[in-house]
Amino acid sequence: MSEQMLTIEIDGDIAILTMNRPAKRNAMCDALLEAIDGFFRNPPKEVKVVVLTGTAGHFCSGLDLSEHVSRDAEGTMRHSRGWHEVMQRIQFGGLPVVSAMFGAVIGGGLELASATHVRIAEPSTIFQLPEGRRGIFVGGGASVGVGRILGADRMTEMMLTGRKYSAEEGLALGLTHYSVGEDEALPLAMDLARKIASNAPLSNYIMIQALARIQDMPRNDGLFTESLCAAITQTSPDAVEGLAAFLEKRAPKFR
Repeated sequence: MSEQMLTIEIDGDIAILTMNRPAKRNAMCDALLEAIDGFFRNPPKEVKVVVLTGTAGHFCSGLDLSEHVSRDAEGTMRHSRGWHEVMQRIQFGGLPVVSAMFGAVIGGGLELASATHVRIAEPSTIFQLPEGRRGIFVGGGASVGVGRILGADRMTEMMLTGRKYSAEEGLALGLTHYSVGEDEALPLAMDLARKIASNAPLSNYIMIQALARIQDMPRNDGLFTESLCAAITQTSPDAVEGLAAFLEKRAPKFR
């Protein structure tokens, strides 16, 4: 069942993951989350970039409340921590992830999107955190992931009111990096994925691992970490090839 909920297509060094619960607007359930987690735990060795998207006009409409399981406080906390583990694996697993979004990007869907590195939204996209209107609180990482993008003040207003943001508003706020026309998100995602895949794998890995963590560090700690990252990348074989390619006016051939 979980394999049907998530289709995986390998196109060269790019993996396209499509959430496939059309009758549920791709709402997240434990089986779908486990399928996504399973891919990121052990991605195919040839894959350098992942494109994440949905089907039937929606990215992900959040947690499937029809499959809600009554849990006590400890069970709820552990379930939330399980979500956190998956979001961390997506964000810091080492593979760049591009989201092609349309329709509902709501609740857990927005938490999922905020764990990805490049986000593209079509005009139909709706960003929303409706938990406050349902008497609950975010549990899949939004207070950190989405909060890092919006800031606590705007996220508080968004949750209190259940406000919806459009693709253009999301672009202004940083919820998406690109606002494109209808049916343009996936083609752009593939173009960007190919561009990212042509980078040096080590520099991609360091950018994913370092930048978000540096943001959490005191200034001097962040600057020292930057120096370590520069030392690792600039003394690598890929850096030698990149410089040679620049001087020889040709495209680099990274590992």
